[in-house]
Amino acid sequence: MRIKASVPIAPCLISLMMLSQPLFAGQDKQKAAIKAAETWLSLVDEGFYLRSWREGATYFKNAVSQGQWTQSMVAFRKALGKTLSRKLTSAQYTTTLPGAPDGEYVVIQYQTSFENKLSATETVTPMLDEDGPWKVSGYYIK
Repeated sequence: MRIKASVPIAPCLISLMMLSQPLFAGQDKQKAAIKAAETWLSLVDEGFYLRSWREGATYFKNAVSQGQWTQSMVAFRKALGKTLSRKLTSAQYTTTLPGAPDGEYVVIQYQTSFENKLSATETVTPMLDEDGPWKVSGYYIK
């Protein structure tokens, strides 16, 4: 017995492909943001705090001075010790964040182990910066 389709398949496939394009675009943005975050985290892990500040988003550099950033990282990261492991646990694309201007952000979380704190959650938030590339606009360890 043949079942006759009442809806043409080709237009349905085209519609499905059009609906999935934003999903794929969001995935590409997440991948680019994760890559930027991991490059930036490697600077912090190596103790290149001034360079990490310079590589940060314009929003980040306007929120904290070079001196404040370096001083807080020296004190805080030194106490944690060397990074032993880091595992990506989530990445969420968004266009709004509390207390931040509207824009394109990816909130990324890692489960991280340090010498002196075996279980920590690092949250790194890259944003699509004014000059085009993804750059870190926020960093928190809990």
